[in-house]
Amino acid sequence: MIRNPFRREDARRRAIEALHIRINAAARVPALYLDLGVPDTVEGRFEALCLHVVLVLRHLRRLPAPAADIAQDLVNSVFEQLDSSLRELGVGDMGVSKRMKKLAQAFYGRAAAYDAALDAGDRDALAAALARNVLAREEPGAAQGLSAYVLAADAALAGTDLDALMAEGPVLPDPAGFADSPAQA
Repeated sequence: MIRNPFRREDARRRAIEALHIRINAAARVPALYLDLGVPDTVEGRFEALCLHVVLVLRHLRRLPAPAADIAQDLVNSVFEQLDSSLRELGVGDMGVSKRMKKLAQAFYGRAAAYDAALDAGDRDALAAALARNVLAREEPGAAQGLSAYVLAADAALAGTDLDALMAEGPVLPDPAGFADSPAQA
């Protein structure tokens, strides 16, 4: 019997796509926009997606193999989606590469800022980064509810193993529960 050498890779690709779809769904929960102030714009949706991908990548970094490979596949999937979205918006081939470079810089810059604040347990730095990047505001106080949500989401992911993450996607708290709340102690 001849085996299909691509079957295993195809199953992995489908699993990554399913995880990516679940992260997209988490980034599109209406309460993020209605209750926590994320702008319902192309930029706001990009920021919400980045935030959720960063949270999942943080968790994947802490898990044993093959989590690192899954993390890289997830990043590739996210950037393929962004490339496709730019093309659907009518950006030409020449403009796509320039914009993709800017999006990658923005993504990795945000990842570094969120990781540093979360790793240090610095709620003020987290609120400042979220206010500046996600809410496009300079007042860190504007992001207190969002930062409380991010802290709770990070904690929720910490209790998820790789099999559960791949099977169910990220199980995150309801953002509506963090509206107008100060960062949790």
